Amino acid sequence: MKTISYEPIGIIHTPYGDMAPFQAREDDFSGDFYLELLPRYRGALEGLMEWEYVIVLYHMDRVSGYNGSNVAHPPRLGGGTVGLFASRSPNRPNPLGLDVARLLRVEDLRVYTTGLSALDGTPLLDLKPYIPNDSRLCESPW
Repeated sequence: MKTISYEPIGIIHTPYGDMAPFQAREDDFSGDFYLELLPRYRGALEGLMEWEYVIVLYHMDRVSGYNGSNVAHPPRLGGGTVGLFASRSPNRPNPLGLDVARLLRVEDLRVYTTGLSALDGTPLLDLKPYIPNDSRLCESPW
């Protein structure tokens, strides 16, 4: 297979310096959560405030690297294991992060959201509106 590479579109800002939760929480108001996009993406934010939630894709740049293990030890299992892809462990073949967060506001190049599970300074790869399945918006031509 060929190698895939991505360029960040911005930086994620959170109150988490060394440790972040495994799962983002909508009710996490422990600090400011915002995405700061590069200036060349200013026009890409047009119309974003029409959505209630956004999907945030990011590169977990401080993960030490995939150790080759296909099992994870989620804290909720108290020492038990599950397959890696049945967990949110950061030990992954491709250190990609994904959160769904409530969109609070857009100010210039900053997109403010509720809680995220990324560390402060994490490279932002993409941002997409979250469209609920029961929405008439699913019929959108986009």
